[in-house]
Formats: sequence, C-alpha cells, structure tokens
Amino acid sequence: MQALYQRYPDIRIEGENYLPIPLYKHFASFLSVFKLLVIGLIIIGRDPFALIGMQAPGIWEWGQGNKIYACMMVFFFSNMIENQLMSTGAFEITLNDVPVWSKLESGHLPSMQQLVQILDNEMKMNVHMNTGTHLHS
Repeated sequence: MQALYQRYPDIRIEGENYLPIPLYKHFASFLSVFKLLVIGLIIIGRDPFALIGMQAPGIWEWGQGNKIYACMMVFFFSNMIENQLMSTGAFEITLNDVPVWSKLESGHLPSMQQLVQILDNEMKMNVHMNTGTHLHS
C-alpha cells in the first residue's frame, strides 16, 4: 500500500470481504450450529445413536471418556472446515469501478511490477478518455 500511495498519492485503497457462494455460506452456518449441538451432547453424556437404535461408534465412546479433548477436537476441526468454506481466496482490483485484476480468474496475485503497469495503463486510458480526445470523420 505504501508503495502505491507514494506512486499514486491520490489513489484510494479499500478492502472488503468477497462473499462465498450461498451454498458454502449456508453449509458453514449449519456446521456452526451442529458443532455446538455435538459439543453439548458430549458434555451432557447423551448418546444420540441410542435414540435411533444404533450402537455408538468407538469414537463416541472415546469422546465420552475424554470430554475435554473431544470438545476441543470438534471445535477446532469444525472451525477449520467453516473457514475453508468461507474463504474465497479473492484478490480483486478495480479502478473507477472497472475490474482490472482478478485472482479468481488468473489464479495468482499480481506482482508489484504487474500492478503498477496495470494501474499506469488504466490511468493513461482514463486521462485520454477524460481529455475529450475524439476522432471526427
């Protein structure tokens, strides 16, 4: 940012989150609630498998004997999945509301040289358009 401000003192840089697709967002919300339900069941010691007539798997039995570790594992593992679902990896650059770079499309971040070249080219185009250069026939 500092390098860009030095080169372009009038530039305004803003950052914001790029939202994931709605399906991922809804699944992450569901997982967040489900995580709390599982942690609650571990703490109170209820066997949800008995309610549906199944024998509890070994991991559930282990969790009942190691409640603190089981709750921590559920919490951290589900948070990891939620973060992956909510992360888009986006790094999108617009200049005067016109997209000039997309990490989602290119698959990588621009180097500082690429970014400066892109901004220089875009600003030159804007100057030509704003000066009223017209071709008449």
